[in-house]
Amino acid sequence: MSVRTFRTSKRASASAAPAARRALGGGADILLAASLWGTTGTARTFAPGASSVSVAAARIVLGGLLLLAFAAATRRAGLLHLLRGRASRAPLALGAVAIAVYQVAFFVAVSRTGVAVGTVVTIGSAPAFTGLIGLATRRAVLTGRWTAATAGAVAGCALLVGAGHGSGVDPAGIALALLSGLSYAVYATTASVLITRGEDDRATAGALFGAAAVLLVPVLAAEPAGWLLTGSGAATALYLGAVTTGLGYVLFARGLRGTPATTATTLTLAEPAVAAVLGTAVLGEHLGGAAYAGLALLAASLVVLVAPVRRPGKPGRRGRSGNELV
Repeated sequence: MSVRTFRTSKRASASAAPAARRALGGGADILLAASLWGTTGTARTFAPGASSVSVAAARIVLGGLLLLAFAAATRRAGLLHLLRGRASRAPLALGAVAIAVYQVAFFVAVSRTGVAVGTVVTIGSAPAFTGLIGLATRRAVLTGRWTAATAGAVAGCALLVGAGHGSGVDPAGIALALLSGLSYAVYATTASVLITRGEDDRATAGALFGAAAVLLVPVLAAEPAGWLLTGSGAATALYLGAVTTGLGYVLFARGLRGTPATTATTLTLAEPAVAAVLGTAVLGEHLGGAAYAGLALLAASLVVLVAPVRRPGKPGRRGRSGNELV
């Protein structure tokens, strides 16, 4: 090996290491965000008198305003740059509408077709929709690794959520669940586009959810909101808004700096796993053998997906996360 070749290889390895660390850190942020989202079902039980649509609207209105205030306080310059940029207006509008549609469509779908089916169709379809959007916009090249990990994660999710539970399958509910999955994929892709082109991640989350909060204020006003005046209802709304939405989407946006949207949406399949564990530990629900097998398959698939790809001595084609494009 010549001296020049050795130095080139050494520089390539040195530049790949920080990228791999960013990818791993981004994946960890997204997994933590998904874990917070997985607590929403358990938290929801502390507001029994509230409708699902009212809870969803309150969550986004409160969480969106908090995210916008947080961005204004900590990333004022980045937020102003984002809001004033002409090129940002269309993505921000699209992302805000996608967030509002995702929330409302999901909760209506669950009310029509059941929690198990609605959750599996929504969360399971989101990675596939994100992959298709990535292909259509030429933002991603789907690898065998992504395909295998996503298929395993979706299968594990289906086993976990559906095992032992009978749910009525309503065609309109399925359609709404698919609309919810598509809307989430549009949001994730839009946020990824803004962040990877240089916009601040906190400013992006604040602007998107702040706009979505404005869109959902009429929905919240139209629903009975007496539950918000009770102690448990107010505490539930605060937790859902500040923790699962505010903190959760700050982590998700930060994770998108080093993780492609296709990978990120697959990693969020950890959400039902956390929900199932909490349901067993806190609510006394029972998991059968198929559900535990689903947990194991889901966990293994996510580990495969989040682990950085190493190509010793050959930098090759890599994505923004340091891995090959997924």
